[in-house]
Amino acid sequence: MAGGRGEDERGRLGDGDERNPFAAEMIAMRKQRGWTQEELAAKMLVSVSTISNIESGYRPPTLPQAVRADEAFETPGTFQRHERRLRGIPFSAGFRPYQPYEAEARVLRLFEHSLVPGPFQTRDYAREILGIRPEATADEVQEALDGRMKRQEILVRETPPPPRVWAVLTEHVLTMDIGNPAVMLAQVERIAELARLPRIHIQVLPSGRLHPGWNGAFAIAETGSSAAIVYLENASEGQTVEDPDMSESMTLLFDALRLEALTGSASLKFFEEAIQLWKERTET
Repeated sequence: MAGGRGEDERGRLGDGDERNPFAAEMIAMRKQRGWTQEELAAKMLVSVSTISNIESGYRPPTLPQAVRADEAFETPGTFQRHERRLRGIPFSAGFRPYQPYEAEARVLRLFEHSLVPGPFQTRDYAREILGIRPEATADEVQEALDGRMKRQEILVRETPPPPRVWAVLTEHVLTMDIGNPAVMLAQVERIAELARLPRIHIQVLPSGRLHPGWNGAFAIAETGSSAAIVYLENASEGQTVEDPDMSESMTLLFDALRLEALTGSASLKFFEEAIQLWKERTET
Protein backbone atom coordinates (compact mmCIF):
# COMPACT_ATOMS: atom_id res chain seq x y z
CA MET A 1 0.00 0.00 0.00
CA ALA A 2 1.06 3.62 -0.39
CA GLY A 3 1.48 4.48 3.26
CA GLY A 4 4.76 3.92 5.05
CA ARG A 5 6.71 2.61 2.05
CA GLY A 6 10.48 2.81 2.03
CA GLU A 7 12.07 5.28 -0.37
CA ASP A 8 13.37 2.54 -2.69
CA GLU A 9 9.96 0.98 -3.33
CA ARG A 10 8.15 1.35 -6.65
CA GLY A 11 5.35 3.80 -7.23
CA ARG A 12 6.66 6.73 -5.21
CA LEU A 13 6.55 10.37 -6.29
CA GLY A 14 9.50 11.21 -8.54
CA ASP A 15 11.90 14.14 -8.27
CA GLY A 16 10.48 17.35 -9.68
CA ASP A 17 6.94 16.03 -9.96
CA GLU A 18 4.74 19.14 -10.12
CA ARG A 19 1.67 17.30 -8.86
CA ASN A 20 2.83 17.91 -5.31
CA PRO A 21 5.35 20.76 -5.00
CA PHE A 22 5.78 20.16 -1.26
CA ALA A 23 6.84 16.55 -1.80
CA ALA A 24 9.00 17.39 -4.83
CA GLU A 25 10.79 20.17 -2.89
CA MET A 26 11.37 17.91 0.11
CA ILE A 27 12.78 15.09 -2.01
CA ALA A 28 15.07 17.45 -3.97
CA MET A 29 16.41 19.26 -0.90
CA ARG A 30 16.87 16.08 1.09
CA LYS A 31 18.85 14.41 -1.69
CA GLN A 32 20.83 17.59 -2.36
CA ARG A 33 22.05 17.42 1.21
CA GLY A 34 22.62 13.69 1.08
CA TRP A 35 20.13 12.96 3.88
CA THR A 36 18.19 9.74 4.20
CA GLN A 37 14.55 9.74 5.18
CA GLU A 38 15.65 8.57 8.63
CA GLU A 39 17.97 11.56 9.03
CA LEU A 40 15.33 14.04 7.92
CA ALA A 41 12.77 12.43 10.24
CA ALA A 42 15.15 12.90 13.16
CA LYS A 43 15.69 16.57 12.30
CA MET A 44 11.94 17.19 12.00
CA LEU A 45 11.10 15.14 15.13
CA VAL A 46 8.66 12.93 13.21
CA SER A 47 8.56 9.24 12.28
CA VAL A 48 10.23 7.85 9.16
CA SER A 49 6.81 6.72 7.94
CA THR A 50 5.61 10.35 8.14
CA ILE A 51 8.42 11.46 5.83
CA SER A 52 7.72 8.54 3.49
CA ASN A 53 4.00 9.34 3.40
CA ILE A 54 4.61 13.04 2.71
CA GLU A 55 7.14 12.36 -0.06
CA SER A 56 4.93 9.74 -1.73
CA GLY A 57 1.96 12.11 -1.64
CA TYR A 58 0.00 9.62 0.44
CA ARG A 59 -0.55 12.09 3.27
CA PRO A 60 -0.49 15.89 3.01
CA PRO A 61 1.81 17.71 5.43
CA THR A 62 0.42 19.59 8.41
CA LEU A 63 1.35 23.20 9.16
CA PRO A 64 3.60 22.18 12.12
CA GLN A 65 5.40 19.72 9.84
CA ALA A 66 5.89 22.46 7.25
CA VAL A 67 7.38 24.71 9.92
CA ARG A 68 9.77 21.94 10.99
CA ALA A 69 10.76 21.31 7.38
CA ASP A 70 11.63 24.99 6.96
CA GLU A 71 13.70 24.81 10.14
CA ALA A 72 15.49 21.62 9.07
CA PHE A 73 16.35 22.90 5.58
CA GLU A 74 16.81 26.52 6.71
CA THR A 75 14.29 27.74 4.15
CA PRO A 76 12.13 30.33 5.97
CA GLY A 77 8.57 30.09 4.70
CA THR A 78 9.18 27.85 1.66
CA PHE A 79 7.49 24.70 2.91
CA GLN A 80 4.83 26.71 4.71
CA ARG A 81 3.84 28.30 1.37
CA HIS A 82 3.62 24.87 -0.27
CA GLU A 83 1.49 23.61 2.62
CA ARG A 84 -0.97 26.52 2.21
CA ARG A 85 -1.22 25.76 -1.50
CA LEU A 86 -2.03 22.10 -0.86
CA ARG A 87 -4.57 23.04 1.79
CA GLY A 88 -6.39 25.19 -0.78
CA ILE A 89 -7.03 22.30 -3.19
CA PRO A 90 -10.79 21.46 -3.00
CA PHE A 91 -10.33 17.69 -2.64
CA SER A 92 -9.93 15.40 0.33
CA ALA A 93 -6.40 14.60 1.43
CA GLY A 94 -6.76 11.01 0.26
CA PHE A 95 -8.01 12.01 -3.21
CA ARG A 96 -5.51 14.80 -3.93
CA PRO A 97 -2.68 12.53 -5.13
CA TYR A 98 -5.09 10.71 -7.47
CA GLN A 99 -6.72 13.76 -9.08
CA PRO A 100 -3.81 14.74 -11.39
CA TYR A 101 -3.68 11.19 -12.74
CA GLU A 102 -7.42 11.27 -13.36
CA ALA A 103 -7.00 14.55 -15.23
CA GLU A 104 -4.33 13.02 -17.50
CA ALA A 105 -5.91 9.58 -17.86
CA ARG A 106 -6.20 7.75 -21.15
CA VAL A 107 -8.36 5.09 -19.50
CA LEU A 108 -10.54 5.27 -16.39
CA ARG A 109 -12.15 2.30 -14.67
CA LEU A 110 -14.78 3.11 -12.04
CA PHE A 111 -16.71 0.87 -9.68
CA GLU A 112 -19.40 2.21 -7.34
CA HIS A 113 -21.85 0.33 -5.13
CA SER A 114 -23.53 3.22 -3.29
CA LEU A 115 -23.17 6.58 -5.07
CA VAL A 116 -22.80 7.86 -8.61
CA PRO A 117 -19.08 8.33 -9.41
CA GLY A 118 -17.86 11.92 -9.15
CA PRO A 119 -17.17 12.35 -12.90
CA PHE A 120 -20.80 11.42 -13.67
CA GLN A 121 -22.58 13.48 -10.99
CA THR A 122 -24.91 16.35 -11.79
CA ARG A 123 -24.37 19.57 -9.85
CA ASP A 124 -27.53 19.08 -7.76
CA TYR A 125 -26.67 15.47 -6.93
CA ALA A 126 -23.09 16.41 -6.00
CA ARG A 127 -24.35 19.27 -3.81
CA GLU A 128 -26.52 16.83 -1.84
CA ILE A 129 -23.57 14.46 -1.30
CA LEU A 130 -21.08 17.14 -0.32
CA GLY A 131 -23.57 18.94 1.90
CA ILE A 132 -23.91 16.07 4.36
CA ARG A 133 -20.28 16.24 5.47
CA PRO A 134 -20.13 16.99 9.20
CA GLU A 135 -19.36 20.63 10.02
CA ALA A 136 -18.90 21.60 6.36
CA THR A 137 -19.54 25.31 5.81
CA ALA A 138 -21.46 26.65 2.83
CA ASP A 139 -18.22 28.05 1.36
CA GLU A 140 -16.46 24.69 1.75
CA VAL A 141 -19.34 22.86 0.07
CA GLN A 142 -19.33 25.34 -2.81
CA GLU A 143 -15.56 25.06 -3.24
CA ALA A 144 -15.72 21.26 -3.25
CA LEU A 145 -18.68 21.36 -5.65
CA ASP A 146 -16.82 23.60 -8.10
CA GLY A 147 -13.81 21.28 -7.90
CA ARG A 148 -15.96 18.23 -8.63
CA MET A 149 -17.61 19.87 -11.63
CA LYS A 150 -14.19 20.95 -12.93
CA ARG A 151 -13.05 17.31 -12.87
CA GLN A 152 -15.76 16.41 -15.38
CA GLU A 153 -14.17 18.48 -18.14
CA ILE A 154 -11.97 15.48 -19.02
CA LEU A 155 -15.05 13.67 -20.39
CA VAL A 156 -15.59 16.28 -23.12
CA ARG A 157 -12.11 17.67 -23.71
CA GLU A 158 -10.80 17.90 -27.28
CA THR A 159 -7.04 17.75 -26.74
CA PRO A 160 -5.88 15.24 -25.78
CA PRO A 161 -8.88 13.02 -26.62
CA PRO A 162 -11.12 12.25 -23.63
CA PRO A 163 -10.32 9.08 -21.73
CA ARG A 164 -11.98 5.80 -22.51
CA VAL A 165 -14.17 5.19 -19.46
CA TRP A 166 -15.38 1.81 -18.22
CA ALA A 167 -17.77 1.95 -15.28
CA VAL A 168 -19.73 -0.62 -13.29
CA LEU A 169 -22.52 0.68 -11.04
CA THR A 170 -24.68 -1.45 -8.80
CA GLU A 171 -28.44 -1.17 -9.19
CA HIS A 172 -28.54 0.49 -5.75
CA VAL A 173 -26.73 3.53 -7.17
CA LEU A 174 -29.65 4.19 -9.53
CA THR A 175 -32.46 3.54 -7.08
CA MET A 176 -31.23 5.23 -3.89
CA ASP A 177 -33.04 8.54 -3.39
CA ILE A 178 -30.43 11.28 -3.04
CA GLY A 179 -32.02 14.68 -2.43
CA ASN A 180 -35.41 14.12 -4.05
CA PRO A 181 -36.92 12.37 -7.10
CA ALA A 182 -36.26 15.39 -9.33
CA VAL A 183 -32.56 15.29 -8.46
CA MET A 184 -32.43 11.55 -9.14
CA LEU A 185 -34.33 11.88 -12.44
CA ALA A 186 -31.81 14.39 -13.76
CA GLN A 187 -28.95 12.24 -12.46
CA VAL A 188 -30.08 9.01 -14.10
CA GLU A 189 -30.79 10.89 -17.34
CA ARG A 190 -27.21 12.16 -17.17
CA ILE A 191 -25.86 8.64 -16.76
CA ALA A 192 -27.91 7.42 -19.73
CA GLU A 193 -26.63 10.36 -21.81
CA LEU A 194 -23.02 9.55 -20.93
CA ALA A 195 -23.50 5.84 -21.61
CA ARG A 196 -24.44 6.67 -25.20
CA LEU A 197 -21.14 8.46 -25.86
CA PRO A 198 -18.67 6.40 -27.92
CA ARG A 199 -15.83 6.42 -25.36
CA ILE A 200 -17.92 5.79 -22.23
CA HIS A 201 -19.17 2.33 -21.28
CA ILE A 202 -21.43 2.02 -18.22
CA GLN A 203 -22.77 -1.31 -17.01
CA VAL A 204 -25.23 -2.15 -14.24
CA LEU A 205 -24.65 -4.84 -11.66
CA PRO A 206 -28.15 -6.04 -10.60
CA SER A 207 -29.05 -6.28 -6.93
CA GLY A 208 -29.22 -9.63 -5.23
CA ARG A 209 -25.94 -10.89 -6.62
CA LEU A 210 -22.89 -11.61 -4.49
CA HIS A 211 -20.06 -9.85 -6.29
CA PRO A 212 -16.32 -9.36 -5.69
CA GLY A 213 -16.68 -5.60 -5.21
CA TRP A 214 -18.72 -5.74 -2.02
CA ASN A 215 -15.73 -4.51 0.00
CA GLY A 216 -15.71 -0.98 -1.45
CA ALA A 217 -15.77 1.40 -4.39
CA PHE A 218 -12.60 2.19 -6.32
CA ALA A 219 -11.23 3.95 -9.39
CA ILE A 220 -8.25 3.17 -11.62
CA ALA A 221 -6.50 5.76 -13.80
CA GLU A 222 -4.14 4.82 -16.64
CA THR A 223 -2.06 7.64 -18.11
CA GLY A 224 0.19 5.55 -20.33
CA SER A 225 3.34 6.99 -18.75
CA SER A 226 3.38 4.88 -15.57
CA ALA A 227 1.62 2.04 -13.81
CA ALA A 228 -2.09 2.56 -13.25
CA ILE A 229 -2.98 4.51 -10.11
CA VAL A 230 -5.73 3.27 -7.79
CA TYR A 231 -8.06 5.28 -5.59
CA LEU A 232 -9.87 3.34 -2.87
CA GLU A 233 -13.00 4.73 -1.24
CA ASN A 234 -13.38 4.40 2.51
CA ALA A 235 -15.31 5.98 5.37
CA SER A 236 -12.57 8.57 5.93
CA GLU A 237 -10.77 10.49 3.18
CA GLY A 238 -10.09 7.67 0.75
CA GLN A 239 -6.66 6.43 -0.24
CA THR A 240 -4.50 6.78 -3.34
CA VAL A 241 -2.27 3.78 -4.02
CA GLU A 242 0.68 4.02 -6.41
CA ASP A 243 1.81 0.41 -6.63
CA PRO A 244 1.98 -1.81 -9.76
CA ASP A 245 0.92 -4.95 -7.89
CA MET A 246 -2.14 -3.20 -6.46
CA SER A 247 -3.12 -1.75 -9.84
CA GLU A 248 -2.86 -5.20 -11.44
CA SER A 249 -4.99 -6.87 -8.76
CA MET A 250 -7.63 -4.10 -8.86
CA THR A 251 -7.79 -4.24 -12.66
CA LEU A 252 -8.43 -7.99 -12.43
CA LEU A 253 -11.14 -7.29 -9.85
CA PHE A 254 -12.75 -4.73 -12.15
CA ASP A 255 -12.74 -7.22 -15.04
CA ALA A 256 -14.47 -9.75 -12.78
CA LEU A 257 -17.15 -7.17 -11.94
CA ARG A 258 -17.74 -6.43 -15.63
CA LEU A 259 -18.36 -10.11 -16.23
CA GLU A 260 -21.04 -10.11 -13.52
CA ALA A 261 -22.73 -6.95 -14.85
CA LEU A 262 -25.37 -6.57 -17.55
CA THR A 263 -24.21 -5.96 -21.10
CA GLY A 264 -24.06 -2.44 -22.46
CA SER A 265 -27.38 -2.67 -24.31
CA ALA A 266 -29.11 -4.33 -21.34
CA SER A 267 -27.69 -1.62 -19.07
CA LEU A 268 -29.08 1.13 -21.33
CA LYS A 269 -32.49 -0.50 -21.09
CA PHE A 270 -32.09 -0.55 -17.30
CA PHE A 271 -31.28 3.19 -17.32
CA GLU A 272 -34.42 3.89 -19.35
CA GLU A 273 -36.52 1.92 -16.87
CA ALA A 274 -34.93 3.82 -13.97
CA ILE A 275 -35.68 7.13 -15.71
CA GLN A 276 -39.32 6.15 -16.04
CA LEU A 277 -39.42 5.15 -12.36
CA TRP A 278 -38.07 8.53 -11.25
CA LYS A 279 -40.42 10.38 -13.62
CA GLU A 280 -43.38 8.66 -11.99
CA ARG A 281 -42.09 9.54 -8.54
CA THR A 282 -41.50 13.13 -9.59
CA GLU A 283 -45.07 13.48 -10.84
CA THR A 284 -46.71 12.15 -7.65
